[in-house]
Amino acid sequence: MASVSPFSAEQAMRLLDFGNKMDMSLLDSVVSCFYNTMGPQQQVAQQVLTQFREHPEAWTRVDSILELSQNQEAKYLALQILENLIKTRWKALPQDQREGIRKYIVGLVIKLSSDQQTLQQQKVYIYKLNIILVQIVKQEWPQNWTTFVSDIVGASKTSESLCTNNMAILKLLSEEVFDFSSGQMTQVKAKHLKDTMCNDFSQIFQLCSYVLENSQSISLVGATLDTLMRFLNWIPLGYIFETKLVSSLIYKFLNVPAFRNVTLKCLTEVAGIQTSSTNTQYSEQFVVMFTLVMTQLKQMLPLATNIREAFKNGQDDEQNFIQNLALFLCTFLKEHAVLIEPKPELQNTLLEALHYLVLISEVDEKEIFKICLEYWNSLAADLYRENPFSSSHSPMLLSQQNFPPRRQLYLTVLSKVRLVMISRMAKPEEVLVIETDQGEVVREFMKDTDAINMYKSMRETLVYLTHLDYADTENIMTEKLYKQVDGTEWSWKNLNTLCWAIGSISGAMHEDDEKRFLVTVIKELLGLCELKRGKDNKAIVASNIMYIVGQYPRFLRAHWKFLKTVVNKLFEFMHETHDGVQDMACDTFIKIAQKCRRHFVQVQQLEVMPFIEEILNHIRAIVCDLQPHQVHTFYEAVGYMIQAQMDSVVQERLIEKYMSLPNDIWDSVIQRATVVSHSSLVSCLVAEASYSLHCKH
Repeated sequence: MASVSPFSAEQAMRLLDFGNKMDMSLLDSVVSCFYNTMGPQQQVAQQVLTQFREHPEAWTRVDSILELSQNQEAKYLALQILENLIKTRWKALPQDQREGIRKYIVGLVIKLSSDQQTLQQQKVYIYKLNIILVQIVKQEWPQNWTTFVSDIVGASKTSESLCTNNMAILKLLSEEVFDFSSGQMTQVKAKHLKDTMCNDFSQIFQLCSYVLENSQSISLVGATLDTLMRFLNWIPLGYIFETKLVSSLIYKFLNVPAFRNVTLKCLTEVAGIQTSSTNTQYSEQFVVMFTLVMTQLKQMLPLATNIREAFKNGQDDEQNFIQNLALFLCTFLKEHAVLIEPKPELQNTLLEALHYLVLISEVDEKEIFKICLEYWNSLAADLYRENPFSSSHSPMLLSQQNFPPRRQLYLTVLSKVRLVMISRMAKPEEVLVIETDQGEVVREFMKDTDAINMYKSMRETLVYLTHLDYADTENIMTEKLYKQVDGTEWSWKNLNTLCWAIGSISGAMHEDDEKRFLVTVIKELLGLCELKRGKDNKAIVASNIMYIVGQYPRFLRAHWKFLKTVVNKLFEFMHETHDGVQDMACDTFIKIAQKCRRHFVQVQQLEVMPFIEEILNHIRAIVCDLQPHQVHTFYEAVGYMIQAQMDSVVQERLIEKYMSLPNDIWDSVIQRATVVSHSSLVSCLVAEASYSLHCKH
């Protein structure tokens, strides 16, 4: 903790006397006390500094503080005061005072950034000064500072370190005007600044081009590329496609490790430029850019590279490159693949780009996968909407040779994407049994919103992919299921993702195909549940069975024997005391009860009574191991079934049996209450009736 010169409250208050010269050492002591101590003196420092910062004359002390203070926090305080003045009271100042402040800040920025060593040592302080300067520019340019662009371009030619910092200023200005202007300035003001910047951009572009062509400074070239990246989404397209900019980015900087990430970001900005179907002026340039990037990419990252392992073992810069590559490929293909697809000579290049994306999709990094997922979702949806299959016949009967041409182009790639989606499927909200990072199987108590949203996106994507080729989806899932059963790919993670994927495509198959597929799945999973030993293994398999059956009510309604078998299996799981299994069993039971309620109150073929009667006859045995909240869910589910009985006489009889257990418990409570004191009666009712009330609800 830094040493602080002692001061009294009376001494500190002298800082608020703006009629006399400021005691700079006192200010430094008060600021240091505020940041480095605790206790009464710090509270005094906080109060004085707050009043000082809010004083209307505080800005008149800024230049003295910046010049004379030995405390960096004091200088930051001065810049806060100045920034507040510029944002709130700038137009109220006389012109000569505004011009004086402007010249002072410009001079200070030039002084500090003209030396490379100072620029590095005080980069945080200079960055804050840059922000102040940009705020002034927004107020003064172009009306009162018409030469701003020519001034900053001219100054940039005097030294490389000054040019480096000026690039940072231009980047900040671009962000302020084009990215953050909404809500910070009027639309008229923002439009005026944008138009002015576009009109003056030729000077900036010439400066950037000169630096990129001639500078040998890594820091300056990097800063220029970073600044250029902020310009590419608003500058006139002629600067991009009618100059050597794109070819320079690809040939000179893309394969240089120090610049490859920022260069890819620049190319991604270009790839994201949207052009209408009627405006095809630069279509060929987009195609050329794509082919040149792919040529360079294959040299930098051969197609045979295991990108998942490369990412896992790579440094930050290498990992960032893979993420930036994903952004570039997804952005370009989403916006401009339509330019590549019709050209037979470029289709192989397109498939190579998609191959890279498949490999990147396997990388174990959530943010990168989200980037790829968004593109795969867009592609699958586009292909499906372009030519959806009719629901009047089973698509399994369609041959791949009968697929539309565009779908055939993506056939092999989409099969790989299905495998990735199935292998990486996110956890659905309904699944309560999870594996921790320590390898323990426990009940989930906190909902992971991010995982739920991921599941929804992946489910939508896989549904589209299933519509595009039902047979391939089923083959992949069935093969992976058999490998779980024979043990060659057995793991909790593999089984979970497979079953979550199976559950996610409910309704995507034709009913006959779904029936055949689901019978196989449930049969194999039930066998797996019997085969596996250990409570954790059984809990994982059980949770997956319950999730899948809960996702297919159409199938259950059409196959009574299967429905009855599933429900009886749920009753078995209600006795399994592993964390989460009973909750999932009850949740799945109520879900089935809501979707299939009428089937439980009807006498089914080869049955002697409705299944609801069997449930009510054995209700005590079914719920005996459940917790009160689980009994509540169970009773609610049975209530849905009884509600489906339209015969009021039969329904009344069912309700009587339905309430038999809670009524018996309540009667027992009342009987016990007659033989205890009044005080005991109260505690007895509170302690024991809660269970009955749960059930009665």
